[in-house]
Amino acid sequence: RIARRTGLHVVMGTGWYRQPYYPPEALVDRRSVGELADVMIRELEEGVAGSEDEAGERVRPGIIGEIGCHKPWLTAQEERVFRACGRASRATGMAVTTHAVMSPVGLRQLEVLEEAGADPSRVVIGHSDSYPVLDHWLAIVERGASIECDFLGMSFTPMERRGEPRVIELILRMLERGFGDRLLLSQDVCDNSQLTFYGGNGYTYLQETFLPRLRERGVSEAEIERITVENPRRILTIAG
Repeated sequence: RIARRTGLHVVMGTGWYRQPYYPPEALVDRRSVGELADVMIRELEEGVAGSEDEAGERVRPGIIGEIGCHKPWLTAQEERVFRACGRASRATGMAVTTHAVMSPVGLRQLEVLEEAGADPSRVVIGHSDSYPVLDHWLAIVERGASIECDFLGMSFTPMERRGEPRVIELILRMLERGFGDRLLLSQDVCDNSQLTFYGGNGYTYLQETFLPRLRERGVSEAEIERITVENPRRILTIAG
């Protein structure tokens, strides 16, 4: 209803976030990789039960994720979910977006997804700006996956409040190396304190503050168009 009223594309995800948040009814600890994959494939192809609109049509997710790790490593249950997501991605052509915070665990996530059959070009390693290490970013994009800087405008920690110049430097270095097609920018607005009503940066920080800072550093309009429009369009387009 929100999408129809506003004209915005609101994209639903499928899958299970990270282990402390797995709902008991998902039975992640009891189901096989194949059974978990089947749950996601069914939602992606047939729609989510209980989401029927006035015409009886179900909402179908447009991406797998955000799936992630609670710690800087994958637990056994999280690895099971990642392998199921890799299978579901291969079967449906959907992209996968991950949660990889303040560690190089995103590279391990990518390895597991690939082992399960996912195309790395359909994988986005999220929160990459929380681990601003150039070699790590390069290792991900050189395998064909994308990195997403989405802690933009966050201010929970000193790193988030003061780390933006480092993130901008890394983005510039990635562009210099020709990896503009593997960069995504976003905002992980996940807490009331981030809303402008409560003194946060709100939902417009990327457009109003971050992109102007990239322009000041010489990033062209064509490069910004690629990062903010073309790359998300490619990820959210269902692969054949």
